[in-house]
Formats: sequence, structure tokens, C-alpha cells
Amino acid sequence: MSKKDIVIVGGGHAGAQCAIALRQGGFTGSIALIGREHEPPYERPPLSKEYFAREKTFERLYIRPPQFWAEKDIELLLGVEVTKVDAQAHSVTLSTGEDVTYGQLVWAAGGDPRRLSGEGADLAGVHAVRTREDCDKLMGEVDGGVKKIAVIGGGYIGLEAAAVLTKLGCHVTLLEAAPRVLARVAGEELSAFYEAEHRAHGVDLRTNVSVAGLIGQGRVRGVKLGDGSEIAADAVIVGIGIIAAVAPLIEAGAAGANGVDVDELCRTSLPDIYAIGDCASFACDYAGGAVMRVESVQNANDQATCVAKAILGNPAPYKAFPWFWSNQYDLKLQTAGISLGHDQTVLRGSPEARAFSVIYLKGGKIIAIDSVNVVKDYVQGRKLIEAGASPDPEQLADTAVPLKELL
Repeated sequence: MSKKDIVIVGGGHAGAQCAIALRQGGFTGSIALIGREHEPPYERPPLSKEYFAREKTFERLYIRPPQFWAEKDIELLLGVEVTKVDAQAHSVTLSTGEDVTYGQLVWAAGGDPRRLSGEGADLAGVHAVRTREDCDKLMGEVDGGVKKIAVIGGGYIGLEAAAVLTKLGCHVTLLEAAPRVLARVAGEELSAFYEAEHRAHGVDLRTNVSVAGLIGQGRVRGVKLGDGSEIAADAVIVGIGIIAAVAPLIEAGAAGANGVDVDELCRTSLPDIYAIGDCASFACDYAGGAVMRVESVQNANDQATCVAKAILGNPAPYKAFPWFWSNQYDLKLQTAGISLGHDQTVLRGSPEARAFSVIYLKGGKIIAIDSVNVVKDYVQGRKLIEAGASPDPEQLADTAVPLKELL
């Protein structure tokens, strides 16, 4: 049994940033970072964007150079996972059977891709886009001649994958169960714009469709829809969200339903155990106090810093401003705030010109902004959200009026 002052479970953005912030803050105790993948911590968002499109090599995705971790005396335990947490004994059990005791535990395990539940889900050629291995398998198939691909799910992962595959010369069919893409995270104006963009680039994009199962023997050869029709496909990408990887914590007694619940310092209900990143469910100030998980690099990094400060004896409640981004084709979408619960939208600019913003209001107050190819709107709109501004909607829509003048 080995002993560590800090054990961090998860080798993604949250876990890596927590270890980095602890060392930057002067922490001199022992740190172990446990990761299921064999790679040192690397950036995840480029997997469905630049890496998938061959615009970035994997080496450019490392959060820090591989030698950094040894130089900072951060032990990496890679290719293993935690199967059990004993909160009373302050120990975790690894998939190797080894036990590691901790002074404090930081759970940053992220989530696992949600799988299809119907027939054919386990066929060869069915892919997720969550890890390097996922992307390498799919890229290998595309290089080997697979060109007819079905993407299930019209969220950001599905749309980004469809954009890259189209650029690579694949014929893509995108299937979304909801009436529109991005239905959980964006307004109708943005959804309609991206639907039109993908169709203009040749994607066969279908909404309001249900998937009954996948067809094939050994390897997938198509998708069966709820109406009984079939779509031919040599490969399938499933992008229907993630399931928070928190089972060992919940089994140990931690509170949580959608992920694991944390307080304003990212503490779970178990002593000396924190949770951060995609798996942590918290009351978000920028969503009216709604308890939610926020799946973003921003949230992962900022929660990691929050925990590091708490461990170092400088606790400060988590109040970080949420922001997101997505790259599709030559479109750069930047989002500030969370649009949950909005009761009004204002369109600023022209979707036809492929440069516009959708501004979300609740009770007259700006709570979020989506900006497509308009960096100025994003930057200035963020300041309006942080200030709790309630400007005139007509002025918000007037592109001749800079948003900064409405503060």
C-alpha cells in the first residue's frame, strides 16, 4: 500500500490543472494523479476538431510536456482506474488491486460516453469521440476507405465530427431525436443557422428521428430508425452525451444523482474528498442557482484552481464565469454565460452574412450570448452578463451600437 498526501483521480483538464495549481501554490507534499488512459494529460476539445482533421499532431495536445510531471514530482499512475473508495480508511483501490491511501482525494474522473441501448450497439465500427484511442480508431477507418458515416446526436460533438468528416470527403448523415440540433444549449436562431450550414456543406441532417438500433453482423452496416426505415452506414459515431464517472464515490456514500454533489468549495459530502470538472454537480450562480454539471474546459480548470486554493488554506467559493466555444467549418462560435431558463432572445447581426450573435435574456437581464464569427460581441457581451445589465432589446439588436456602450 502506498501513501500520498493528495490523490487526484482523472487525467483530464480538471485533474491536471489541480496538480499544477497545487505545485504553483507551493504545495510540497506528495501528489499522485491516476488516469485510465496510458497518455499523460492532454487537451480533449481538439480531438473532435483539429486533431481529427489532422491539423494538430497529438504531441501538440499535451497539457504539459510529458517530462513536466516528473520534474514537478507529480506521480502519474496511468492505464489504471479506481474501482473502490473507502472514505473512512482514506484509501482507494486500483484496478491492479493496489490500495493507495490519501490525505485528501480530488475526484476528476469526468464521464463515459453514453451508449446506445438498442440492438447492434456493440458492433465493430461504432465509435465515440471522447479519447485519443476513440479518434485514432475512427481516423484509421476513414483512412482505410470508410466514407459513409452516420452521426447520432446533434450536440456539439456530433456537429463538430460531422464538419470534419465532411471536409475529409465523407458522406455524413446526422440524426437528432429532438426537433432541432443544440436544443439543450442554444436558442432556435442558432439551431436553425447550424442546421442550414451543415446541409449546405452536404450533410444529410435529420431532426425528429429516433434510432431503433444498428444493423450488421460483426460490423455495422446501417442504422434502423424508429419508423422502420434504414440508413446505410459503414461507421457510426454516437454523440449523445456522457454519464458522469462517479460510481465508486456514490458506492462509498457520496451524495449525488446527476454526477456527485459538491458545495461552493467543490467538497463532496464525504470527508476530505473533492470533486471537479464534468462529474461535479453544483449550484451555478450563472444559471439562477440551478444544480447542474457544466461540461467545459473553463469549468474544469477553474474548479481545479478552487480546490487547490482550499487545500493550500486559502479557500474561496467557486464563482467562475462560464464560457464555451465550438469550431465548425470556418465558423467560430463563442458562448458566454448559460442560457438556461431564458424567456427572450435578441438576434444581433445577420445569419446570412455568417456573422451574428444571439443574446439571451431572463426578466429583462442578459444571461448569455452566442456569437458566431463576432469576437467583439462575445467580449463585450460577457461584460454585460457579469454586470447584470438590462439594456433595451432594440439597442441590443442594433449592430451600430457597440455592446460596451450599453453597460
